[in-house]
Amino acid sequence: MKKLLTGFVAAMMAASMAACGGSGAASSQPASSEAPSSQAASSEAASSSQAAAAEPEFVFRYAENQPQDYPTTQGAYKFAELVEQKTNGRIKIEIYYGAQLGDEKSVMEQMQFGAIDFARVSLSPLAEFAPQLNVLQLPFLYRDGAHMWKVLEGPIGDEFKDGLGESGLIGLSWYDAGARNFYNSKREVKTFEDMKGLNIRVQENEMMMDMISALGANPTPMAYGEVYSALQTGTIDGAENNWPSYESTSHYEVAKYFSIDEHTRVPELQIISKMTMDKLSPEDQQIIRECAEESAKVERELWAEREKTSEEKVKAGGSIITELSPEEKQKFQDACKPLYEKFAADYMDIVNKIIETK
Repeated sequence: MKKLLTGFVAAMMAASMAACGGSGAASSQPASSEAPSSQAASSEAASSSQAAAAEPEFVFRYAENQPQDYPTTQGAYKFAELVEQKTNGRIKIEIYYGAQLGDEKSVMEQMQFGAIDFARVSLSPLAEFAPQLNVLQLPFLYRDGAHMWKVLEGPIGDEFKDGLGESGLIGLSWYDAGARNFYNSKREVKTFEDMKGLNIRVQENEMMMDMISALGANPTPMAYGEVYSALQTGTIDGAENNWPSYESTSHYEVAKYFSIDEHTRVPELQIISKMTMDKLSPEDQQIIRECAEESAKVERELWAEREKTSEEKVKAGGSIITELSPEEKQKFQDACKPLYEKFAADYMDIVNKIIETK
């Protein structure tokens, strides 16, 4: 009920904004208080007609919680650029980066009611709306990045992307988010035992919280934007994320111990509100899908480049990087095995297909 009310209020606010010219199709200019001459009036009428013709038919909002220069944000800009080009300006997409429209969970709640049109989200919060997505982020599921993309770009990935069910959201394309690793402000994590007792921020997702508990640490669900201050004040000891996020948020300044364990590779998904998609013609829907796929290729290239520069920057900034030995990593894997039964018992045939994908 709380989620329903949140979304309803957001939708009403968005509708109010649209009525005031804040979102949706651009509003016309107010009439002048002075009466123009007939020649001027004719000129103004022609000018107004041309301006009206140039106005987009749709102006949509895209929510992104990362900074403007982040690979996923740049992917979103590329998506918007391609859509505007291929529709000759009929569809314009405005990018709101840096969580201007809220954290990922609240953004998806608003999208269910059409208050926000597009977003790029992690599967962790998205799985709270479509639980089957937990399969794709099981700990230690993928051998490496190449294995994950083999899965996502094949029939298994298509099935999950197109299967968001009754969530009111539609998947468009997969974005890269690398491998996630632990970092903290207390100590190096060289062994399984070193995780014990650490308070670790985790995304607002049940499986991720259970993973932290299975590793002997204490999970603390928290919005992404709150993590830096929580690390700084000692509210939490650490968190887990990829190289670019660790660097771009400056978490390395307050949590210098970074342990490479690659416990999860959590792909991300560009999504559109079903209410927004239903407004579009079949031809425009196809353009949206094609542009989303094209932007994903750009994002993956940018991601690979950013991973390298982020790793170099945090090392230069004094971060202490520790890579788990194969023996210790196996202990992490063994501790997480019960999560497969709890969160993927109904999907083990798919899990096995993923594991066997070459």
